[in-house]
Amino acid sequence: MELYYVITISDRDRAEILANIYQTAGTGMVLTKLGRGTATGEQLSSYGLDATEKAIVSTVADAEQTRQIFKLSKRRLFIDVPGNGVMMAIPLKSVAGGRTGGKPAMDFSHELIMVIMNEGYSDTVMDAARSAGAGGGTVLHAKGTGRARAQKFFGVSLADEKDIVYIVAHADEKAAIMQAIADNAGPGTRAGAICFSLPISQVAGLRERDE
Repeated sequence: MELYYVITISDRDRAEILANIYQTAGTGMVLTKLGRGTATGEQLSSYGLDATEKAIVSTVADAEQTRQIFKLSKRRLFIDVPGNGVMMAIPLKSVAGGRTGGKPAMDFSHELIMVIMNEGYSDTVMDAARSAGAGGGTVLHAKGTGRARAQKFFGVSLADEKDIVYIVAHADEKAAIMQAIADNAGPGTRAGAICFSLPISQVAGLRERDE
């Protein structure tokens, strides 16, 4: 069975509709997280995400459910039209308590860069990312849960307040964006950012690169 982690980033007033779409497609648990866009006034994000409040709605879905989610979202929310948010499907290798075995379509023209940093440094991270070609991102707030004897992970304290940034990038731009973040906001700086990327096998809502 092919399984995907489906994530949609859109305006908060669309969160309930998105959750309903996921459930209509037959998925089980739906998670909604709150965030904010990071695009500047001069550059309204290549991904249709401006500096408004955002909802990040996610679920785990099989191949058919994923197809239905994209279809319904295009029909009801015009998610394929830039400016209405971004929907992506990330292939999963395994899920505890579930079965995988099919081989997802692996067309990784885009990747999701996830950056974890000390609270208050998302602008520093995004400035670095934009210098390498990133169009915009979405910021979430989180709290580390490191144990007293294991406070560090790649030089970052786990027990402090954190910000997380999601950046959708073209695969051929990913390395430069991640390097810029590491050079300007990585471990050893006040931002203390670490980043990693996940492959995106299907995406909707991005502007064409030449725009």
